[in-house]
Amino acid sequence: MTNVRLRNISYLCGKISVMAKEIERKFRVINDLYVDMASECHHIIQGYVSLRKEGTVRVRVKNDRAFLTVKGVNRGMERDEWEYPIPVSDALEMLSSVTEGAVIDKHRYIVPFEGHKWEVDRFGGAYEGLVIAEVELLSATESVTLPPFIGEEVTGDPRYYNSSLAAGRSFSVSNTI
Repeated sequence: MTNVRLRNISYLCGKISVMAKEIERKFRVINDLYVDMASECHHIIQGYVSLRKEGTVRVRVKNDRAFLTVKGVNRGMERDEWEYPIPVSDALEMLSSVTEGAVIDKHRYIVPFEGHKWEVDRFGGAYEGLVIAEVELLSATESVTLPPFIGEEVTGDPRYYNSSLAAGRSFSVSNTI
């Protein structure tokens, strides 16, 4: 079997999708100011069909929509990403029958701040009290003003990857807000 890698275009379920490059910085959150600053909040449950080091396959239900997402190897603040909408019923079935590790339950707060959209995840379950903020950037060199709820930067620290949390390869939560 020949191993062919398509870098710019992939084909899945009859739909063509252009590969995206995800560039983001990630931080611990030190207070709950983000709650009042948020313009919206979403409930998310997600699990992983694959937790391979070379790339993950995630199933996510966000409010009343569902997605299957393939993420490449994390290189600091950059990685490849492909995301496809799927029926919620399929996502729920996958979450209950074919995912590896734990299913993550969290609330995501969207906080507009100084021209950027911050996503603040407040985790439940085994990671109750863990709150992580991330901001997507257009380039790895883009500067960003930090909101008043931001603490230590954890970009590139695998303990804070959602896939690590699902796999239990992380840590116990301490010093939470």
